[in-house]
Amino acid sequence: MSELIKTALTQYGIEEWKGNIDNPEVIKYFDDIGFDGKTLKDETAWCSAFVNWVCMMCDLPYTKKLNARSWLDVGKETDSPEQGDIVVLWRGDRDGWKGHVGFYVRESESNIYILGGNQGNKVQIAPYSKSRLLKYIRIK
Repeated sequence: MSELIKTALTQYGIEEWKGNIDNPEVIKYFDDIGFDGKTLKDETAWCSAFVNWVCMMCDLPYTKKLNARSWLDVGKETDSPEQGDIVVLWRGDRDGWKGHVGFYVRESESNIYILGGNQGNKVQIAPYSKSRLLKYIRIK
């Protein structure tokens, strides 16, 4: 199992809190990568913050940005993903600015299983359609 997957799994199940109080475990992702968690809410899109935090914990390059597509410019693209590689997906519009990012776990014929943050508002493994794939990226 890759170091990135091991580190990400230590956070498995951490989720946003409903209401006016923010989960400090989610806010730490923002704080630790250089954002002021006091000005952000745990409802802020945090998939990229989570991937940044995991990479930082593993002493690997990271974007220091909150937009998922910022990961398109890190590491090397690969057509043969391995556990722990980064997966960047489009969201809304393939050519738009929105996206989602997480760590590759496995795939089936139609889905990519990604370990990431802000997946159903928590850290978990979830399937995403392969049709949404922008890139697999290796940063090792």
